[in-house]
Amino acid sequence: MRRVLLLMMAALAVLTAAADDDADVTALRPVHSAYLLEAGGSRLADTYLSPIPYEGIHFGFTYQRYQAMKFSPDRWTMSLTLRLGLDKTDNRARNSSMWDLSLTADWGMMRRYSINRWLTLAPGASTTLTGGAIYAAANSNNPVSAKASWTVNFTGLATARFHIKRLPVTVTYRPTLPVVGAFFSPDYGELYYEIYLGNSSGLAHAAWWDNYFLLDNLVTAQLEFGSTYLSVGYHGSIFSTRVNHLTTNIFTHSFVIGIAGEWLSLNPRKGITERARVIHALY
Repeated sequence: MRRVLLLMMAALAVLTAAADDDADVTALRPVHSAYLLEAGGSRLADTYLSPIPYEGIHFGFTYQRYQAMKFSPDRWTMSLTLRLGLDKTDNRARNSSMWDLSLTADWGMMRRYSINRWLTLAPGASTTLTGGAIYAAANSNNPVSAKASWTVNFTGLATARFHIKRLPVTVTYRPTLPVVGAFFSPDYGELYYEIYLGNSSGLAHAAWWDNYFLLDNLVTAQLEFGSTYLSVGYHGSIFSTRVNHLTTNIFTHSFVIGIAGEWLSLNPRKGITERARVIHALY
């Protein structure tokens, strides 16, 4: 019994010391932020405004923010994406234009898995709010088609880190695929003036893959020349809705360029302990 008690006390002392050591380790969670500009082509069709598809140019600005979660920084990453998009398209005759303006806010969490020392995979989920409008000046009766939606999505992150000679490079791929949600759409031929007068029934519709589909892909390569990174890549989006005999299709393909970096907020009163450990959000 004495030996058993001594062994139990020794094991408890080891566990307590290990817990104290872990408590002394400070987890530093730098924020990874990226500011991206994009330009490319757009194909737009909205049968509420016109049965004819329009083609033109696409511009966009994206802000991305990643940070390891506080409750389990080694495993979980939080993401925030804000995106502003603008499309200017024309019909084939070049005598009519259609504009599309959209604003998207997406927040999600992803579980990181280190496959090896250079590859990290992080599946997860996110929720997205989207608002905007399509404007066709040639449609005198009702020149605007409003867009609004809320969705819950599959998302994820794949990160590969390597070197080109002495230059560190980080390649990331971020897909987003909505699964369920709700979106706004008037009835076929319904004017917004009628909605203003009180005809507001049947405007919200359940979103699923049969009537609401979006596949958003963003691929970037970060060239780490110093504390600020150069990001270049590709952004493509396939968006389609079909409800109330109305169809909307918006396809964009863009080249992306921007800057990124990691920022760390510190408490000057506490400083940094010698046992501090940096936990990056992407790998």
